[in-house]
Amino acid sequence: MPTRMAVQVTIYLNEADHWHHRPLHMEILNYLRRENVAGATALHAVAGFTGRHQVESTHLVDAGGKLPLIITFVDTDEHVGRVLPTLREMASHRLIVRENVVIEQGSLD
Repeated sequence: MPTRMAVQVTIYLNEADHWHHRPLHMEILNYLRRENVAGATALHAVAGFTGRHQVESTHLVDAGGKLPLIITFVDTDEHVGRVLPTLREMASHRLIVRENVVIEQGSLD
């Protein structure tokens, strides 16, 4: 099978992030689904930090909803270009990384 080029987007959030009073990660996943993105995954970290803040860990009883969350998805350059403006608005205060990737196996269908 020939390799294909695609774009992978990673969005770095934390548990306390919200969009219209709902968890931001779920709102982003729902948006990506409505926009027919090939697939997306939200990963809940056991430890990490964002924005040069202190390291938060699941070992801290009072972590207070500050543990990192990562959303990642892969799709065509055209499709990513169409959804990124809304993602930038939804997560305006968070890091969003876009990188070109090679699909070695599988498809975006």
